[in-house]
Amino acid sequence: MTVWLRKLGLHAALGRATRRADTVAVTLRSMIVESERLILREWTSSDFDAYAAMMADPRVMEFLSLTGTPMKRFDAWRSLAGTVGHWGLRGFGLFAVVERQTGTFVGQVGPWQPEGWPGLEVGWTLRSEFWGRGYATEAARRSISYAFDELGVARVISLITPENARSIAVAQRLGERLDGEVSLPHLPADRRVLQYAIERSAWRR
Repeated sequence: MTVWLRKLGLHAALGRATRRADTVAVTLRSMIVESERLILREWTSSDFDAYAAMMADPRVMEFLSLTGTPMKRFDAWRSLAGTVGHWGLRGFGLFAVVERQTGTFVGQVGPWQPEGWPGLEVGWTLRSEFWGRGYATEAARRSISYAFDELGVARVISLITPENARSIAVAQRLGERLDGEVSLPHLPADRRVLQYAIERSAWRR
């Protein structure tokens, strides 16, 4: 039986977080998380057009793709399918983020841990027209609380290319600290990214 809660802006199916190796799996999914100005929710098919437009934006993709080039529509479809599939495999994942007042799609933010990742990451990607409003920090802060409180992890990381000054600034505003450099399974062996991290004991809500 599913029991639903409304507490601290969270509508959550009660579930049990389990660990396999260094990964987290959740038996039932928490699908909607709220912050002051934003709703972080499950994905729907109606999100795809805005998602594809975001991934076709050269400013957004500058530090996300191997070559910094925008995604074609089919590649964006495959990317979103992977994001939705992560929810099915792990029981959690990147949320679709929308403005609370307008319902407009802002981007994707949330916890995820693809195969080969060095830990559970809270990541963020926003449409460029919503940059500079504090949305990335707001949604990421809510996602970190979700990771600590609902997923039960002791540590959260964020993986950022060294040239991405905007994301580094977000990580610093969240209280994350530089924790070295790591390689990722989809990147060339000589290409590394910065790992920022924060422990549950250091987290300030």
